[in-house]
Amino acid sequence: MALARAQSPTEELTSLLDEFSSANIEAIIEKLVSFGTRHTLSTQNSTTRGIGAARDWIESEMKKYAEESEGRMTVTVPGYIQGVANRIPFPVKISNVVATIKGSEEPERVYVMTGHYDSRVTDVLDYTSDAPGANDDATGTAIAMEIARILAKTKPKATIMLAAVAGEEQSLFGSTFFAQTLKNSSTNVEGMLNCDIVGSSTGDRGQKDPYTIRAFAQGPPPSENATTAARRLQVGGENDSPARQLARFSSEVASNSATNMSIAIIYRLDRFLRGGDHRPFLEAGYPAIRYTEPNENFDHQHQDVRTENGTVYGDLIEFVDFEYTARVGKVNLATLWSLSEAPGLVRNVTVDTAALDNNTRLKWILSTSTNVKSYEVVWRSTTDSLWTHVLDVGKVDRVTLPLSKDNAIFGVRAVGTNGYKSPATYPLFSS
Repeated sequence: MALARAQSPTEELTSLLDEFSSANIEAIIEKLVSFGTRHTLSTQNSTTRGIGAARDWIESEMKKYAEESEGRMTVTVPGYIQGVANRIPFPVKISNVVATIKGSEEPERVYVMTGHYDSRVTDVLDYTSDAPGANDDATGTAIAMEIARILAKTKPKATIMLAAVAGEEQSLFGSTFFAQTLKNSSTNVEGMLNCDIVGSSTGDRGQKDPYTIRAFAQGPPPSENATTAARRLQVGGENDSPARQLARFSSEVASNSATNMSIAIIYRLDRFLRGGDHRPFLEAGYPAIRYTEPNENFDHQHQDVRTENGTVYGDLIEFVDFEYTARVGKVNLATLWSLSEAPGLVRNVTVDTAALDNNTRLKWILSTSTNVKSYEVVWRSTTDSLWTHVLDVGKVDRVTLPLSKDNAIFGVRAVGTNGYKSPATYPLFSS
C-alpha cells in the first residue's frame, strides 16, 4: 500500500491548459453584456438585444470552433416552448446551445459542462431593464465556450458536451430540459460540471481569495431508491455519493500548479436554500457538482443597475476578474479532460458482509475495455475528506484486504493504460 497522491497533469493536459486565454474570456463576457439583457423572457427576434441575439451569437461562435474539429464537434440548439409556470407569465421558447465533441474510443461515455447565458435584475419578471449578467453567468458561459474552442482540435476518448443553457433564473428550465433529454435517451453521463458565478475573487467585505474555487457536492443522491438509500445510511456512506466522488476527483486532478487553483469541496447541494443547473442532473441520476467563487458580493448579483449612497449595484463587467475566471476555466478543463481520458466508473462495487472478521472483501465488474490496465483500492479514515491510501491490485474483479471495513471508507477506481485514473466508486454491501 502507499499514500494516495494527486494525479499530476500530463504534458498533454498541461499543453491544453496553456491554451486557456483570459483575453478570450474577457471578450466573450464583454460581448454577452453588450446584448443589454439576456432575460429568458426578453426579445428573441432582435440581432442586437435580448436572449435571442445572445443565443444566436453563442451558436455562431461555437460553429466557428467546430470548423477546426474535422467533423468531431457538432453544434445544436435544442429547445422547447415552456408554457405558463412559476416565473413564466407567458409561453416562451427555452433554447440551449450545445457543442458536442464525440469520443474517439468510447463515445457512449459522456461528460457535460454548463454555464447559463440568461440574466436578471432585482425583479425576476423584469425582462426589459438592462441585466448585464457579467458574473452571473456570462463567466460560466465564457468558460464553456473557451473550453469548446480548445477541445475542438482534440480527440478525447469519451464524449464531452459543452453547453450554454437558458432559463436558469426562472427555475432551471434549460438544464432540466437538457438533463431529461439525456435521461430519456439513456445517455451514460458519468459526470456533470456546472459553472455559475465564477468571476470574482473579492467578496462583499473586501475579502480576497483569488486562488480558490468552491465545489458544491450533494450527499445521498435524490434519485436513489429507498433500499439503496437505507443501505447507504446503515453503512455510513452519506459522504460518498457519486457527486462527492466527482468533487474529490476534481480536487485530485485540478488543484495543482498547472491551474494555480485550490478546490474547496463544500458538502452541500448548493448555497443555503439556493440552486443551480447541476440539480436537474442530480435528480436525473447523474453525478453533478457546482463551482462557485468563494466569497460572493450580493451588491453585484440579482440587482438593478444603480448607484445608491456611493455604492454601485448591478452585475457589471467592471467587477469581473478575468484572470480568476480563466483559472476556474482551467479547473473545469483539467477535470473534463482527465475524466474523458480515464476509464469509466467501476461498476457494481460491493463489500462482502457475510463473514464476521476484520478483513475487507471487495468485488466489482471487470471492464471489457482494453484501456483498463488495473484497479486501485483507495481508502481513508471516516473523518478524512480525501483519499489517503491506495493499493494497486491488478486487473482483477475482487480483493481481500487485511483491513477492517468498520474503521475506514473504501473505494475502487480503474487505472488506464495511459495512467489516467477514474473517480472512485463507493461500495455498497452485499450479504
